[in-house]
This record gives sequence, C-alpha cells and structure tokens, in this order.
Amino acid sequence: MTEHADVSPARTAVVRAALELFSAQGFDATSVEQIARAAGISRSTFFRQFGGKDDVVFADHEELLEGLRRYLDRSHPNPWTAVCDASMMVFRAFAADPELARLRYQVVREVPTLREREIVAVFRYERLFDEYLRRSLPDLDPLDAVGFAALVTAVHNHVLRRLLRGSRTSAAALRRALDDVLRRYGVHPDGMKEPGDDAVVVAVFPRSMPMAEISRRLRDELG
Repeated sequence: MTEHADVSPARTAVVRAALELFSAQGFDATSVEQIARAAGISRSTFFRQFGGKDDVVFADHEELLEGLRRYLDRSHPNPWTAVCDASMMVFRAFAADPELARLRYQVVREVPTLREREIVAVFRYERLFDEYLRRSLPDLDPLDAVGFAALVTAVHNHVLRRLLRGSRTSAAALRRALDDVLRRYGVHPDGMKEPGDDAVVVAVFPRSMPMAEISRRLRDELG
C-alpha cells in the first residue's frame, strides 16, 4: 500500500505560517491578520479557506478525513486490511513533514481548547473506520467493529506520538503493529490462499475471528 491521503500544498503553507506564529507568540496573541500577512494571502482568503484560527490548526485532519472517505468508499477485497491501510495513509501524511507535525503537536498541547478538539478529531477517524466495517460486513457484531476501529486508532496514535516526540520510528513500525492487530482478530494480513475450482475446502478459523469475517471468507472461497 503506497497511496497517500491528499493534503494541499497551498493550504499547508498557510498552516505552517500559522503554526510558526502560534509557537513564537502564543495562540491567543496571534491574529488572523498576522497569519494572512505571513502566508502572503488576504484576510478574506484566509477566512474563506479555513474559517478561523482553530480551523487552520486542524486543516490537515479535515483533508485527511475526506481522503479516507474517498478511499473507503471504493471496493476493497478485505475490509479489515483496508482500515489498516487507511491508518497507514494518515501516518505517512504526517511523517512526510515531521517538522510541521511536531510543531502542530506542540501548539495543540499548550492550548486546552485545541486539545479538546484534537480528541474529537481522533474520534472522527475511529468512527469512520467503525462505520466502514459495519457497512462492508453487515453481519459483523457491532462490538467487533467498534473494538477493531478503536484498537487500530489507538495503535496508530501511539506510534505517531513516538514520531512527534522525536523518537526514531517509521511507517514499517506501524505496519508491524497493525499486522499484529489483524492477527489478534484472527485475520491474517495476507489473506487466504485460493483453492482450485474443484478443491475440497477445509476451513479452520481461530476462535477470536469475528463471525462476519468467517462468513465473508467462506463466501469468497465457495463463491
């Protein structure tokens, strides 16, 4: 999976200018006029693109979430791995510019209202994954959908925080962790081997595998 979630370079330039000002002189002490001047745009253009100072901090989340919606609206042979791939897309987007990601992380940590909005943003990713799994696997127990979405999101955030705090980590570390999440749910990252048309299918599944995933695999094998 090499696809990235799209983040507009033009918007990123404004976000960088805003975050640098927030870091240097404080969120409350920075005006929209100062951000617009530093980014080389008009005040009205800023409001048209972002809406407000707090919106510019979370602009990356908005673009990433929209990119993930488009990705998950497409057909995927394995919904469980599709969720993990979506998580990888988010990580790669932040890891592509770690300096900017760390600057944003520092600004958010210093402002209580921004920390609260960050919690809401994280929940939106989790809900997106949850809803996608329920839509893709109609027979799935809602607890399995919620649990898997929450675990993928938590693992992603743990690895990402290591990056933001300056630790040496990579997308490969997240991929290994997500593969372990799949195995915990009885889903092998590489899927199942296809039998021949006239083969006798003997299916063995771990007890931890959700019933909806067992049904999906049997339909694929016998289809």
